[in-house]
Amino acid sequence: MPYSAQAGFDTSGYSKERKSDPYVYQVGFGNAFASQAIPGALPEGQNSPQNCKYDLYAEQLNGTPFTVPRAFNQRTWLYRILPSVAHGGMVDTKQNPLLVSDFSPLNPAVHVNPHQVSWKSFKPSETEKHDFIYGLRTLGGNGSAISRDGMAFHVYAINQSMEKTAFMNVDGDFLFVPEEGRLDIQTEMGSMMIGPGEIAVVQAGIKFKVAVPDGTAQGSIYEVYGTHYTLPELGPLGANGMANVRDFEHPVASFDTEPSEWKVVYKIGGKLFETIREYSPFDVVAWHGNYVPYKYDLYKFIIVQSSNIDHIDPSVFSVLVAKSKFPNINLMEFCAVHPFWVTTKNTFRPQYFHRNSASEFLAFIKGGSGGYLGYAGLVPHGTTVDVWEAATTEDQVPVITNQGALFTLTEPYQMILLTDYGVSCSEYAVPSVSAWNYRPNFLKRIPEINADLKAARLPPIRQQA
Repeated sequence: MPYSAQAGFDTSGYSKERKSDPYVYQVGFGNAFASQAIPGALPEGQNSPQNCKYDLYAEQLNGTPFTVPRAFNQRTWLYRILPSVAHGGMVDTKQNPLLVSDFSPLNPAVHVNPHQVSWKSFKPSETEKHDFIYGLRTLGGNGSAISRDGMAFHVYAINQSMEKTAFMNVDGDFLFVPEEGRLDIQTEMGSMMIGPGEIAVVQAGIKFKVAVPDGTAQGSIYEVYGTHYTLPELGPLGANGMANVRDFEHPVASFDTEPSEWKVVYKIGGKLFETIREYSPFDVVAWHGNYVPYKYDLYKFIIVQSSNIDHIDPSVFSVLVAKSKFPNINLMEFCAVHPFWVTTKNTFRPQYFHRNSASEFLAFIKGGSGGYLGYAGLVPHGTTVDVWEAATTEDQVPVITNQGALFTLTEPYQMILLTDYGVSCSEYAVPSVSAWNYRPNFLKRIPEINADLKAARLPPIRQQA
């Protein structure tokens, strides 16, 4: 059993626990934290003393190169019972054939997608047991893990907790978005519990395991290569708004004590390897740094979309962004959309027709149609005919839109290529084009238009027979 000094822990400055969450957290996105499960385990005044207290081993985990500017440097010092290098050597392990990390157009297992696509929710198997590692299924992505540039869009459907097994993703950061069922995520820095309406990020190189306290769980994961999630700039919003820094919660030190054999599975370049340890990998007694997993409650997001004229672009819903190598262009934006007031007058209130430079993928957590919906960048999309007709004739009184709903929107800058599994699974569908069977109503008004043109002393529109 893990030991943590939570009993009698001074929680001043820490978050309130959710009813379904047994853990204590430190708050503040990007902060430099210090946590120790045993008082005095953290060395004072230095990172790597000749002898650590209690014969612990000092180990540094770097999330960025040594030489990046101080403001962007991410690293954590860990003080653990055994160093990570104390293992039995790396060997190939059972692969997950539905896990993809290479989205080069030359890869025959991924496909350029011209359609608006959708998937029903992915349910855990009723006949087979799948833990987190083997319940992952990649639907699409761009770039590659090897190049450390790009991202992957996964779903998970699991019905078994990881037992005596830890997972470490060398390739990138995982952003967890539960749809149904809670995830109990034990990391080297401590534990987090998340359920639908919450998200969590576990960065590259951090060992973790996933338990399913409700028996089953399903949701999505957005993996980014070669970069880390950060908060979007607030611009003219000023100092406050969108996702508040203080609402991000980070675990406190907690460690396992009993010696037992553990398997650690590594994902490196999309391939799985394993090693055996004679002790739990969750043996960090103390740590300090700013490279730390975190969770966030999406319902704490501050909506600023309620405008008096037209829509603000959906970037105002951004919770996190992953920056690309190009200035002012994000590799991906992760947005959360809640109910909000619409007070516009004489404005088309549903989402307008548009062709966005980024791809767009929606995941419905609560309300809506459920499942997932997506389309490639610059592919035209917009509301259906029946919604358009209702919106152009409605009495525009103030209303709450998306009542009772919560969905996420991800906007990857690079094109998303879909995997073989993504386009062949039973959950996949291409919506019928009949939903957008619009008519050129303009042509019905040619006589009226010609009268206006004549009044303006302009030539009329001549229709061909």
